[in-house]
Amino acid sequence: MPAGWLSGSILAVAAASVAGRGMLMPVLLMRTIFVLIGISLGAVVTPETLHGMAAYPLSIGVLIAAMAVIALTGSYYLQTVHGWDKVSAYLASAPGGMSQVIGIAAEVGADLRGIAIVQTMRVIIIAVGLPAGLALFGLVNTGIRRSVGGPFIFSQLGELSLLIAASTALALLAHRIRFPGGLLFGAMLTSAFLHGSGLVHAVMPWWVVIAAQISLGAVTGSRFAGTPLKLLARFVAAAFGSFAVSVAVAAVFAVGLINMVSVPLAEAMIAFAPGSVDAMMLLALALSLDPVYVGAHHLTRILLVSVAMPLFARHGVRRDEIFVDEEHPPLKEPQLEE
Repeated sequence: MPAGWLSGSILAVAAASVAGRGMLMPVLLMRTIFVLIGISLGAVVTPETLHGMAAYPLSIGVLIAAMAVIALTGSYYLQTVHGWDKVSAYLASAPGGMSQVIGIAAEVGADLRGIAIVQTMRVIIIAVGLPAGLALFGLVNTGIRRSVGGPFIFSQLGELSLLIAASTALALLAHRIRFPGGLLFGAMLTSAFLHGSGLVHAVMPWWVVIAAQISLGAVTGSRFAGTPLKLLARFVAAAFGSFAVSVAVAAVFAVGLINMVSVPLAEAMIAFAPGSVDAMMLLALALSLDPVYVGAHHLTRILLVSVAMPLFARHGVRRDEIFVDEEHPPLKEPQLEE
């Protein structure tokens, strides 16, 4: 199965969560996982990778347009088909920034349960279904996979220690100044610089990288913790419909992009998919795509959504227009950071 370490873990933990088992990833361990994944992603950077960044400005411009259309069409779908109020529909359709979405929804009194479930199901469906769909249509070669990590070489222990220490330091700094996805992006940028410049050649041991992928899948699947099955079923149609709209829009823009620049369709789809940034970058690595290209686009998406959501939710609609779900208490804030 494409990206099996991640997808299998998501499915197993999500199923256990929905079945009522307590699923929790300790915060310190979760943050360590983000740093390890960032280091692993940056290790694939080469001088050839950096040359490919010339096509990024146009591609990111297309991405910004795609994200705006995804938010508008998703919101319209939830309002017209499922009768959601304007603000709840917009927040549920926002292509990213789930933790911030939940915070804003709680502040303005929107339908917190519905928003959390639709956002969560979108992330999980994309993380599991998108690689399988790309493989089904022959857009990725599942027989050829990029090597993830490598063997532990004792003679490279010094380089590996430098890589981990420098990446962790910048990751913590980025996290402290509240840079979006700071732990992952801080570690990835440091690792990319060290590997791209040739200063470091050591990579994380393969078994560490696989363990990090499984753990990230567990964090993603645990988003369903505390969600009753009946409540999940109540919003399943809205979640799948919203997912279908967002992926269809992303596909249209991705196809348009590949007609303008030389970018593989699978790479464009992963870069434009409104899933969690860490999972999307891991998918790029597992499917032998460019995680730096994918990461640059998802960082842009997060920054765009982070700026636009508060402006719309707090100033665009009066509080008395918002539906409040008083029957169910709010979900706890999700663990996965975008």
